[in-house]
Amino acid sequence: MIKVTEYFSGPGGTRLALHRMGSGRPLILLHGLFSNAEMNWVKWGTAAMLAEAGFECLMPDLRAHGQSEAPHDPAAYPDDVLAKDLSALIAHVGLTDYDLCGFSLGARTSVRGVIGGLRPSRLVLGGMGLEGLAGWTGRSAFFTDAIDRFDIVKHGDPAFPAVSFMKTMQVDRVAARMLLQTFTDTPPQALAALTMPTLIVNGDQDRDNGDPAALTAILPNAVQAVIPGTHMSCVTKPDFGQAIRDFLIV
Repeated sequence: MIKVTEYFSGPGGTRLALHRMGSGRPLILLHGLFSNAEMNWVKWGTAAMLAEAGFECLMPDLRAHGQSEAPHDPAAYPDDVLAKDLSALIAHVGLTDYDLCGFSLGARTSVRGVIGGLRPSRLVLGGMGLEGLAGWTGRSAFFTDAIDRFDIVKHGDPAFPAVSFMKTMQVDRVAARMLLQTFTDTPPQALAALTMPTLIVNGDQDRDNGDPAALTAILPNAVQAVIPGTHMSCVTKPDFGQAIRDFLIV
């Protein structure tokens, strides 16, 4: 499968990368924090699997990630900016009927977009539990602390995996820190807006963003799939793409 890259403008004119693969029904795939579309969706074959199943995979690099711009101007980071960027992507492509899938931060961004008025036909939330939405303030503080202590974090520190991944991905820490300040908690009652069929998919050892069963239970129209792996490893396994594919092609 061939990946094609184009660019569009988010709020404030920030240049954002969009990677496309396949043809067919539009499926937006949003990657996780400190990652990018290549790492979450392309490298391990998930996008190719979904493209072969008849979807056009639309995979942006989120603001301050991947090939998208990472501005250092605080004005480039208004509240909920990633959800606003998602709306800009939908307008850029001209989507009216589409499915939406996000992993971790991408799942959180998907939820914020739906609460803000987006209406995908179907929704997939990967690597997410209820506490990762309702209790995001604490999660954000954890990552901000990891950035602030970046040069002194040692093996055995709870922040070590995050710091190691930031090093691998060559994250712009100035931009990432400002992006983290744009997130707010999502009250459980706001999740009533997620009325479309929804899949919650998590690794069997993944509780990084809380309890996926609790999130499934609180949503109006959700089912849960459990696949092998931790928060970091589950996206590298074919089970991840298969769970998404099987949910979407029913």
